[in-house]
Amino acid sequence: MALAKSETGETVQWAAITGVIATVSVFAIAQGLSYPLLSFILQRQGVSPAVIGLSAAMTPVGFILSSPLIPGLSRRFGAGRTALTCAVLSALVLALIGWTQDVYLWFPLRFLIGVVTNPLYVLSEIWVIALAPPSRRGRVMGIYSTIISAGFAAGPLCLLAVGTEGWPPFLVGILAFLFCGACLAVVVKRLPKVDQAGETVSVLGFMPLAWLLLSAVVVAAGFEQGILALLPVYGTHYGVPEARMSALLSMMIAGNIAMQVPLGLLSERLTARLVRFGCVSVTILGCVLLPVLIETPLIWLSVFIWGAVSYGIYTMSIIELGERFAGSALVAGNAAFSLMWGVGGIVVPPLAGGVMGVIGAAGLPVTLGAICAALAVTTVFRRRVV
Repeated sequence: MALAKSETGETVQWAAITGVIATVSVFAIAQGLSYPLLSFILQRQGVSPAVIGLSAAMTPVGFILSSPLIPGLSRRFGAGRTALTCAVLSALVLALIGWTQDVYLWFPLRFLIGVVTNPLYVLSEIWVIALAPPSRRGRVMGIYSTIISAGFAAGPLCLLAVGTEGWPPFLVGILAFLFCGACLAVVVKRLPKVDQAGETVSVLGFMPLAWLLLSAVVVAAGFEQGILALLPVYGTHYGVPEARMSALLSMMIAGNIAMQVPLGLLSERLTARLVRFGCVSVTILGCVLLPVLIETPLIWLSVFIWGAVSYGIYTMSIIELGERFAGSALVAGNAAFSLMWGVGGIVVPPLAGGVMGVIGAAGLPVTLGAICAALAVTTVFRRRVV
């Protein structure tokens, strides 16, 4: 059925929700495939790790710079038309990347793919938030977070099937973006209007309205990117083999994927803000326990929970965003979330790496624990932040 009634009598548009989540999941697969694919190609060309890292950074820079444009594009052209256009442009830019195979041309092209994929991601997330009835928003957003995380994780697995040479891996990504647009086209007429022309909330104008939520996004992004980049480096200090550290990262991602729905259900019983505070607190505890457990079997359970609660900070922030804002403010807020995710991913890993350079391996849990602690303290003392 396209429509169903929740326990509170609210209409649940499952067909539209499923279509949008399918759109984002395919998008996530394409994105998850492109990052390792391009790194492998550059590595074969003899490009230095530093240049490979700078090349990869172009995409989040594209996210950051395009985020303030999304509300205006949505109001002027319509959210549906904007998202469909971006799906086609994403496929086109990825095709240009596959055609050029040049490290210097890839800098502007990877920037462009960040610019054109960001509205697709932001608007799809807004539709899921708007479609989710308040009584079931926690579980719906938990399902959304689970599926998009699984999509990003599945992207690299596609390379095992098609390899990393020639056009086949690029064709997978191109077809994924086009299929993403096709999924969206099927349900676009059922999607809520989130681009009211009468409202003009900008990304910069939104920031004072929910700066604590935006701070939580910076922390969640910085933590995730810092762990993915630096946990293997941390493990070498304790003599942990690379294969074991890779397995620990996989266990952390598994925790992320497995636990977002339970956290979402918990937010329905409590509140998203309270569950987010709990996630931040447990994340801090994980930072404290990391050096104690890193060489013990308990580290497996620890990183599983760590992955669940650290990403849960973002999931709870998205749920609260949907509870507090609607219409153009929701569009601006989600675009601001995307911008802050890029900021956290760019700022925190170099900061943690710099601290590790000064005080050693302990710099990783100290830095990540400190930013989480700052968020927790601010949450306690600013309960009435608007």
